[in-house]
Amino acid sequence: MIAVNILISLVVIVVLQFAGMFVFSLMTPFRDMEEINKGNVAVGITMGGKFIATAIILGIAAYTNSSIAHMSLWFAVGYVCLIASYWVFDWVTPKFKLSDQLKEGNVAVGILLASVYIGIAIAVSSLII
Repeated sequence: MIAVNILISLVVIVVLQFAGMFVFSLMTPFRDMEEINKGNVAVGITMGGKFIATAIILGIAAYTNSSIAHMSLWFAVGYVCLIASYWVFDWVTPKFKLSDQLKEGNVAVGILLASVYIGIAIAVSSLII
């Protein structure tokens, strides 16, 4: 029975991780994987930051909750905070549009945005605990 619970939890975690990445990819007017295939380092760095941030939120949600439903709920709460951080960051930088800078390959913006995602994930994780 324990093995089945672990397997189910693992499947849910993987599905939530990739669902989160899919939703993040919908936020930009370009296709993330196409940009990465073209060698766009800025988009690759940002996508890596999204993946790490999503994993941080998901890991804390899984660690602190004994049921899949509660884990999923807290992941959703944390994930909404990550998505909001993108829109807030884009709003407070009115001199340039984040998605345009990333599409142009601005690595500085990619690193900064990845860092924002990771930082928000760590801060939000402290609220989940």
